[in-house]
Amino acid sequence: MSPPDFSDVLAAAARLEGVAHRTPVLTSRTADALTGARLYFKCENLQRGGAFKFRGAYNAIAALPEARRRAGVVAFSSGNHAQAMAYAASLLGVPAVIVMPSDAPASKVAATKGYGGEVVHYDRYTEDREAIGRRIAAERGSTLIPPYDHRDVIAGQGTAARELIEEVGELDVLLSCLGGGGLTAGSVLAAEAMAPRCAVWGVEPEAGDDGRRSLAEGRIVHIEVPRTLADGAQTQHLGELTFAILKRRAAGVVVVSDAALVSAMRFFAERMKLVVEPTGALAAAAAFTGAVPVAGLRVGVLISGGNVDLARYAALLQAH
Repeated sequence: MSPPDFSDVLAAAARLEGVAHRTPVLTSRTADALTGARLYFKCENLQRGGAFKFRGAYNAIAALPEARRRAGVVAFSSGNHAQAMAYAASLLGVPAVIVMPSDAPASKVAATKGYGGEVVHYDRYTEDREAIGRRIAAERGSTLIPPYDHRDVIAGQGTAARELIEEVGELDVLLSCLGGGGLTAGSVLAAEAMAPRCAVWGVEPEAGDDGRRSLAEGRIVHIEVPRTLADGAQTQHLGELTFAILKRRAAGVVVVSDAALVSAMRFFAERMKLVVEPTGALAAAAAFTGAVPVAGLRVGVLISGGNVDLARYAALLQAH
């Protein structure tokens, strides 16, 4: 499978028109004062299913031929791709099996089941979710749609950055959370076509710096499952497609601490009245901590999701 290009992002936007929310872009004088920049927050925590993942999931399923749709789809995910696949499949009348870790947030498991997905659990520290997904797909004759290393998924995720740039104009910097690389790679495709001077940065949790190491070493680096609050970024490696795009055009990858994620979550709650999950706060944390220098620049910040158990969310904000 070859990497997508901007024409695929445009095709995805057409499929998503009237289906995905065109999420709001918010600003904050306080955030601007803290960073010395002009920040534009693309609120994908307000997307259908609570995260940007709906874009890629719906686009990938909608792009399937009718016969393959009838045979169903299989996905593996810690939560947001799971919910997105189950939700998109229900809208399109497609059966969906979702492979989820046994320690996935209860709210994400409940939502996935609520959308009609059949959930199969696994141990993220001892079992290979990709192998489980491939086996189920082979047994059922279904199509496996991975969470990031798929051209239609990447193209769908790129529509978020496309909308942001379309709304606010050319940016100097665009910050994106980085797990497997789908959102960041899609953002690169949008930025290089619409804002060619824009530097696109991926942001990882400190415990899971495989993306940073991969770009530094020029190869895909595999790591153990990172132990971090950012459950959506507990990936072990970039994808072949996402790595190729990031290697070609991304400005780089930085890391932030779990404490910085909680601080950003608190900022969103107190100042902007937004519920943001830890992974969803990665990009903002990079701006707030200076991991990416942004002073004096126009900066896009992708808030990737807001799916978090409320009890855990409250505990995190109270404990830090």
